[in-house]
Amino acid sequence: MTRDVRDQARRRLAALPNDATASWAPARCLEQDAALVGRLLTAAAGQQGGGAVDITVDDVGAALHLFEDMRHQLDRLESQVVIEARRRSMDWRQIAERQGLNSSQAASQRYQRLMTRLEEIRQGVR
Repeated sequence: MTRDVRDQARRRLAALPNDATASWAPARCLEQDAALVGRLLTAAAGQQGGGAVDITVDDVGAALHLFEDMRHQLDRLESQVVIEARRRSMDWRQIAERQGLNSSQAASQRYQRLMTRLEEIRQGVR
């Protein structure tokens, strides 16, 4: 997917109404965790440039702990968007195209893997 296509997608979604009372929990959690990781990396870059912030190994370790949950939230978001696409009559070929996949079969298999991972997490297998 080219940068122009991604930028166009961002502009299109940014144009949707923003209802602060309707924040969807997985998206909000992902947004907050990504911002925290960004703060760590910004502080670390400042430290390398002689900044006053002291980043410790424990700080970096705390950031690493967030990634498993962020992946889980991304999986939940992606599966919900695919469900919404199917609900709105998009076929697997159209979904594959928008995900940058080569075939409808690849999109369907990706969705099945997502659902399997989410179910394993729900059951405590992962």
